[in-house]
Amino acid sequence: MALKSPLGFGMMRLPVIGDDPTNFDYEQLFQMVDLFMDAGYTYFDTSYVYHNGKSEEATRKAVVERYPRDAFTVATKFPTFSLQREEEIEPIFESQLKNLGVDYIDYYLLHNLQTVYYDGIDGNGGVVKTCHLFDHAKQWVRDGKVKHLGFSFHSSAKLLDRILSEHPEVEFVQIPLNYIDYESELVQAGKAYEVIRKHGKRVVIMEPVKGGGLSMVPASVETMLKKMNPAASVASWAMRFTGSFDGVICNLSGMSTPEQVRDNINTVKNLEPLTEEEKEKLHEVVKVYKDAGPIGADLEKYRGLTYHGAPVTGILEAYNMCQLQPDPGFADDNNYLKNTVAEEAHLDFFGELPDEKVLLADGTDVTEEVSRAEKWLIEHSF
Repeated sequence: MALKSPLGFGMMRLPVIGDDPTNFDYEQLFQMVDLFMDAGYTYFDTSYVYHNGKSEEATRKAVVERYPRDAFTVATKFPTFSLQREEEIEPIFESQLKNLGVDYIDYYLLHNLQTVYYDGIDGNGGVVKTCHLFDHAKQWVRDGKVKHLGFSFHSSAKLLDRILSEHPEVEFVQIPLNYIDYESELVQAGKAYEVIRKHGKRVVIMEPVKGGGLSMVPASVETMLKKMNPAASVASWAMRFTGSFDGVICNLSGMSTPEQVRDNINTVKNLEPLTEEEKEKLHEVVKVYKDAGPIGADLEKYRGLTYHGAPVTGILEAYNMCQLQPDPGFADDNNYLKNTVAEEAHLDFFGELPDEKVLLADGTDVTEEVSRAEKWLIEHSF
């Protein structure tokens, strides 16, 4: 049985000439797009902000101007995080249509919905509500300028459930999903997936290989995976995991070279979904992966403790996971804590946080350890 979800082309790590992220190597990019399309894939994911605001233009030149409109699907995103006034919304959207050179957008997302933008730090309503962003988006659908409305999400499953209840017009949600984040206390990838499917919505998977973190794993993890299947690449386990879910529109992969496109195509086309036995083995892999970090996998002694409204286990797990990634400061985990702090304690993650102590059941003071992890996450969050 073939994998259930096809490959999507993430237009956020495109080939460039020199150090300028807007100076695209179009010869390479055209080749990459052609390889992707020739393999039968059609989903291109861009954004208003990728490549310093030039990714949509690159998508137009590489895809829209070179293929019939019905041969591809394009997804782009509204920059929720930079919105300040409602008057900005319509000009931004119209500029996106112009950037892409299209009359309509197949999959349109509100970019990076999270507690801070949806509810605000005080819980009384963030920029999404005060600027009536969903009302504008629904009108674009009615006008035929958007075919499918969704959002990308980086917050708690509890908030996700409420957003989907309050906005049944949403058709799909884009979430990070991989075998490491599936049971993560803060990322909550598994719970988020279940919430989306409970509401009858579809899923776009991002970070199936955790930004490369599941292709360059600790040696102990690689040994386990190679023992399970010596011929399989380390990254293929991550792609097989995400390919085993129902209701998925595509698995997104940011690609920078023709070789990466070929490798992804070969990986996806030749993979089979995980067996139940293999899924159980991956549970063991996750523990070994976490144990390779500076804090390790066993956080039981911290269970039930909180710091600034967030579970201490979640804080330490996020810090531990970041240190295991190829670029610790750009890992996904470091951005979830600010939303947990806002949601649970209505505190500004980047402001002055109250002094608190964290004591274990035996009275041991571990405040310094927890505070050190939190401060690192604050410094590397955005």
